Amino acid sequence: MRLAGAALLATMLSACVIAPVNPSPAVRAALAPTGSLRAAINVGNPVLAREDAATGEAGGVTVDLSRELARRLGVPLVIVTVPTAARSVDALKTGACDVAYVAIDPARAVDLNYTAPYVLIEGAYLVPQASPIRDNADVDRRGVRVVVGAASAYDLFLARELKQAQIVRVQTSAEVVPTMLAQHLDVAAGVRQQLQADALRVSGVRLLDGRFMVISQALASSKERAAGADYLRAFVEEMKASGFVARALARNGIDGAIVAPPAAQ
Repeated sequence: MRLAGAALLATMLSACVIAPVNPSPAVRAALAPTGSLRAAINVGNPVLAREDAATGEAGGVTVDLSRELARRLGVPLVIVTVPTAARSVDALKTGACDVAYVAIDPARAVDLNYTAPYVLIEGAYLVPQASPIRDNADVDRRGVRVVVGAASAYDLFLARELKQAQIVRVQTSAEVVPTMLAQHLDVAAGVRQQLQADALRVSGVRLLDGRFMVISQALASSKERAAGADYLRAFVEEMKASGFVARALARNGIDGAIVAPPAAQ
């Protein structure tokens, strides 16, 4: 389904979503065992969150969602900023946070409970201006080296999908394009918005048309906190149906991400 079509479907079906009931003590204990909701916020993905350069304060759609979730649970919010999705997953697995916002991927589902996605974003490729690569289909060729953030959604996806190209991993998404240029590699893979911003900062690069994947971003919790999983699923559905997610995207100036459609009943 095209992203625009998914947005239309979300609007048409929004009235079918039922708001979550007030959280039970078991739900509150599962989602805020320390008495606060600790939310991992990945500031390395500009679609999800950013840090203010002057104050260091995190803001974005995931921060807005976390504040609303904490309000409904009746507990304070503690924001745990991390630079990568992999660190978000680690924080959940080690118990350093209670919820996180990550792309749905089967490799992560071993340890995490997911809601349905709340937004859909695009994974894209960026190449040097003089590259002979003109199309996404040209990337998976012998000798092509693709730079990705280690353990990101793009890394996990491309590790399964690329049969001939070589993956070169760096620690954070901010390192992807600089590494491609410094090491004279062939392709940078990541969030379209991040790559567009990089293309404005540096010369001699271009984005390929289209996308190589659609990234389904969801709210996640540890499988050891199963009592809160259904509440989170209902919360995300209400946030989409009520227009909360759409307003948060607009308020934070996010272009190119859309509200995900309602979960299948």
